[in-house]
Parts: sequence; structure tokens; C-alpha cells
Amino acid sequence: MIEWLTSVYPWLKALHIISVISWMAGLLYLPRLFAYHAAATPGGEASKTFKTMERRLLRAIMNPAMGATYLFGILLAVVQGPALWQSGWFHAKLLFVVALTVLHHLMAAWRKDFAADRNHRPARFYKIMNEVPTILMIGIVIFVVVRPF
Repeated sequence: MIEWLTSVYPWLKALHIISVISWMAGLLYLPRLFAYHAAATPGGEASKTFKTMERRLLRAIMNPAMGATYLFGILLAVVQGPALWQSGWFHAKLLFVVALTVLHHLMAAWRKDFAADRNHRPARFYKIMNEVPTILMIGIVIFVVVRPF
């Protein structure tokens, strides 16, 4: 099986990058929607629209993109073999990917709060949280491209 994976390695890498871009788009956009939603009147038309947008973004784009990111990332790691696990940069990257995953799940919980009109956080909180995926993404790109350790 590894021979087959090796033969399609460029496709795996392309699909991994596409998945990451899609996942990151959602991680960057959902907190912005939350910031606008936090300013909307609960039960109002704007709030209903935000609920629909948030649900669709999470379920139709972010969840599948996260799953695809993991799938193609794991396949890429399998092709590269055990030596990859001895690289410090790879451990750092994985730590940041885990942080993105935790953030993803926090956003899913926040979406449920908005869906039930239970949000108690101000718009500023979500504007600040909007920056976290960017910081993590910068770290991941540096670890993968520069491989500082």
C-alpha cells in the first residue's frame, strides 16, 4: 500500500493543502460571524440568518475540511515514514494542529450557544478569537517550510 501512496504523493499533498485552506477559511470566518451575531438582537431576523450561516459553515465546510485535512495529513505522514516522527518541527506542527482542532470544537460549542440564544460573550471576545487561527497557521507554515528544529 505504501508504494501506491508514494505514487500518488503529489495528489495527497495537493488534497491536503486544499483541505487546510478550506478548514482555515472556516476557522477565520466563523468567529467573525460570531462577532456580528453577538451584536444582533436574539430572536431577530439577523440572528436567524447568522444561525443558518454558522450552522452551514461548520457542518458543510469546516467539519469535512478538518476531516480531510487529517486524512490526507496522516497519509502523507505514512509515506514519509518513521523518520518524520523524530523531527522536532513535526512535533511542534502537530501541537499547533491539535490547538486548531481544540479551537474548532470550541467554535462548535459557541455555535450551539448562539443557536439556543445563550451567548454571553461580547463581540470583542470573538474578534480576539478571530486572530488565534492566524497565529497558529503562521506557526504551522514556519514549522513545515523553515523547519527551524
